Amino acid sequence: QLQASGGGLVQAGGSLRLSCAASGRTFSSYAMGWFQQTPGKERAFVAAIRGSGDVTKYADSVKGRFTISRDNAMNTVYLQMNSLRPEETAVYYCAARGDDYIRTWHGQYVYWGQGTLVTVSS
Repeated sequence: QLQASGGGLVQAGGSLRLSCAASGRTFSSYAMGWFQQTPGKERAFVAAIRGSGDVTKYADSVKGRFTISRDNAMNTVYLQMNSLRPEETAVYYCAARGDDYIRTWHGQYVYWGQGTLVTVSS
């Protein structure tokens, strides 16, 4: 199970850190990802990280502003979001792969958290 938290209301240019706590003893074996979704749109890739944390991948739109990280001892993955923009208002979901390969399509993720709402005001 995945439990996302940390969403909220922030002004444009502000920061938020999302957390995703996972249950299970093999957390470090799986790549993890963050996706964003707005009403009527497909879930969009934001960032992903391999099980060991040594490899990350970002959507072009967030490079240099967002950072994905993980603490395998705590079974938690994070998304630090800086310089937030109003168009990034969305529900953010964390997801787990069934293996340790990074993928950017939501259909290739097996487990999903419940989502946490991020609202960026202009």
